[in-house]
This record gives sequence, structure tokens and C-alpha cells, in this order.
Amino acid sequence: MRSSLALIALFGARSGASPLAAGGAPSVDLGYAVYDGTQDSQNGINVFKGAQGLDPTEFMTTNNNSFISVIIQYRLGAFGFLSSEDVKTGGVPNAGLLDMSFALQWVQKHIKSFGGDPARVTIAGESAGGAAVMYQAMAYGGTQNVSLFNNIIAESPWVPAQHNYNDEVPTQAYDDFSAAAGCSNVTDTLQCLRDSDSEVLQNASARVSEASAFGSFAFLPVTDGSFVKDLPSTQLVAKSLSGKRILSGNLANEGVPLSPPTTTTLEDFRDYVSYTFPSLSADDKAALEDLYSYEGDDEDANPLAPVYDTDGTSSVTAVNQSTFGTGQQQRVFNVFAESTFDCPSYWLASAFPQAWKYQFSAGPAYHGFDLQALWSGTKTPGASFKHAFRKIWGNFIVHDDPIISVTDAKGGAANSTVPEGADGLIEWPVWTDESPVLLNLNTTGGNATYHPVTEYLKYYTYSDPGVVNVFSVADANAWEGGRGERCKWWLENAKKVPY
Repeated sequence: MRSSLALIALFGARSGASPLAAGGAPSVDLGYAVYDGTQDSQNGINVFKGAQGLDPTEFMTTNNNSFISVIIQYRLGAFGFLSSEDVKTGGVPNAGLLDMSFALQWVQKHIKSFGGDPARVTIAGESAGGAAVMYQAMAYGGTQNVSLFNNIIAESPWVPAQHNYNDEVPTQAYDDFSAAAGCSNVTDTLQCLRDSDSEVLQNASARVSEASAFGSFAFLPVTDGSFVKDLPSTQLVAKSLSGKRILSGNLANEGVPLSPPTTTTLEDFRDYVSYTFPSLSADDKAALEDLYSYEGDDEDANPLAPVYDTDGTSSVTAVNQSTFGTGQQQRVFNVFAESTFDCPSYWLASAFPQAWKYQFSAGPAYHGFDLQALWSGTKTPGASFKHAFRKIWGNFIVHDDPIISVTDAKGGAANSTVPEGADGLIEWPVWTDESPVLLNLNTTGGNATYHPVTEYLKYYTYSDPGVVNVFSVADANAWEGGRGERCKWWLENAKKVPY
């Protein structure tokens, strides 16, 4: 009897400590945040503070229970990503990434006891989890001592600025954290932190994180010279990675809710660029502004302008139009989305020997909404879409190929529209640099529910009955008015971000 495959999923929260754990479920994910549509204090959307409540049962049963899921947690905030010269000398930077690596080693050692196959492991993650699977592939310069996995699913890979472990930015976060914990005026700062109560450290970590700019985080992966040897952009271009194949995804509205929602004027846009990318020169900023130009781009955002999603291929593009904003506001949303999520998903697809790329466009398609389609017990984005999306992930895990049948793609809704290929399968070409193709996963119809979450965050969700799938194949370079060229620019300037 053939043993089941293992999917490893990493999902975490934004700050605080969370214990490393492994358990039986249908996937192994490296992840960041799960949004349920309710409000939190910073971003207007609730975030589960850990993996509790994530139920992959429906995902698993949709795929005939053909793989085993392992969902882990790892240390976060200062507990997982505190860095400085002190930490490097007396401890270890990137502890959260090492937690993940340890969990993968645990799977290699023990998954057979659960009926799993250690030679067929897929690691998956969303947001910071998407970056987490990237960092596991990058580990030790892309040369793991043992093979811990062969497939990767990177959904919305969040790639923030990455500094050397003792650079000014991580060192300042270390100093601020030490001060908040009452350890700034002591002989041995690191020992003082180790002697402090966990609750004190949790509060200090949260205080430093909350002092960061909107949508940014104080404690991040760093170049440590060991586990993380180089910038992601450098290793991705060099294809210095572990893993055989990747399923790489992004959402239509990645800029929401982690980028500032109060942009109105051109000056606001310029201030955002200057603050977010301080190493860009005046010429760089002018080039970026030109790259994200549109007719009337010197005018203020019009609060009465209609908001609606673009279709990715028309003359109306995500540069200045979405269901969340228009003009200068959407310009900020899109710069954040492309620089932080969309373009890294392109680069990851190009870095692996075999790759497939998709965009999750089922509304409202804000950052994190795709998890509604994966986990159990959600009302949106419709049964037909959830069936197809879960089959895509499952096929990739089980068969090393995300291409599903036309029947599964329609998900029981006969009036769904999907690209039909040979042998009853959908058409979905592999991604190559010469022919970068994505599959756009969208829906139409359904019952609309309005969510006025905050003054700045308002959107509709669409539930059954009536949701049908609308899938299409598209040129990723031409997507949204030339996203390929914009991603090329970000890659050329990656060391100025730096990432």
C-alpha cells in the first residue's frame, strides 16, 4: 500500500511568541495571517494569532484524503526574528526560520508513523508564509544537507526589506526592544532579556512592532551568513534554491489592507515612496513615478470615482483602479502590491525548474482572502470556486502538476467558463521566462454582502447560490498594463530596497 504524501503548511501571526508544534491535518503550510473579515486595531481586518482554528478537512476530503497535512507554528516577532551583533554572538538570528527547518526535519523523521512519505513533501505558505517557504528553499545558499521537501506552494510571497543581521535597522529594533523590556542599561543586554518574564517580552515585542509604519514590521528575516546567505533577489536570479517545482500565486488586490489607505494627493504618493524606499535616489523615484503613471496622475484622488476591479487585460489597469480605490490611493496600493507580493511571485516562478503561476481574482481578493477558499467552514467565495482551488493545490501536491479536469474547474456549476485543453483537462501552460503565462482565477454572480469594516476599508463578498467560475489564461508580462516591465524594474533595483 502506497503511503500518503505530506503537505506542510506554515501559518503564523504578526507578533508575540508561538510554540513550535506539528500535528495531523491535510497540509504543511508556512504562513502568516488568516483574515476573517472582521476588524482589528491596525489594519481593519482580524488576524488569527496562530494556527488554532485552521481546519483543512474540506481541502483534504476534496482530494480524496490523498495526502497528510502537517500545520506548524513558529516563533514570531522578537522571539523569532530579533537580530543584532549581540544576538549573532550569543545566540542565533532568524530563530523563526530555524523553527521551520526543525519542523521539516521532524516530518522527515516521523511522518512515516502517520502513513506519510518523507520523499514526497510539499511545503506551502501564504504571505510571510510564502516568504517562509522561499527562505527554506534558499537555506544555506540553496544547499540543504538533506532533502526536506521537493515541491513548494508560495501564495502571496511577502518579501520585505532584508538587512544584514547587524545593520542599523535590525540593531535599532533590538535596542528599542531591549529598552521596552527594561534591559537597556545593563552590562549584558542579551542575558537580561533571557532572564525576563515571557509576558514582559511579549509586550515589548508588540510595542516595538506597533511603533512601525503602517503595514510594516519591526522584526524580520536578516542576512545572517549561515541559514540566510544572500538577498532573495540575488539567489532567485541565480536559481540557487532547493526544490523541484513551484506553484506560485498572488491576489488581485494585494495592496489591501497592509498599505496606507489615506492617500489623496501626488505629494502623499511621493511621501509614501520616499518613506518606504529610503535608498532610492531622486532619479530612481522619478523613474518609479513614471513607471506607475496614468492620465491625470498629478491630480488628487476623487472620492466619488467609481471603484471596481479591472480584468487584467483591458486599458483600465490596477495602477490606478480597483474595487478598493482609484487615482493616487490605488497607485500606492499597487506599488506596495507589486513590489512586495506580485513581483516576488513572478521571480519565484522563474527561479524553479518547473513552475505554474496563477492570480486569485475572486472578489474582493484582498491580501489573505484566498485562505477563505482553502480552509473549512467558510461561506465565500462559493462552492464551485473552492472546489476548483482545492483541487489545484491538491493535484500539485499529489501529482506534481496543478492542472485539473475541466469538470473540477467548473466545480459543479455548468455555466462556468474555463480554458479547455486536451484530454478533458484545463489549459494552463507552464511558466517560463520566454513565455510567462498565468491562470486568472475569477468568479461572477452570487449574493453580494456589503462589509463597511472601517471608514477606509469597504468591500463586497459574494456567496452561493449563483457563484460561477471564470478562469482564463493570460500573458503575465502584459498583465495589468505591463506588470512584467514593472517587475523587471523592481528586480533591477532590488538591492536598493533591499530584498
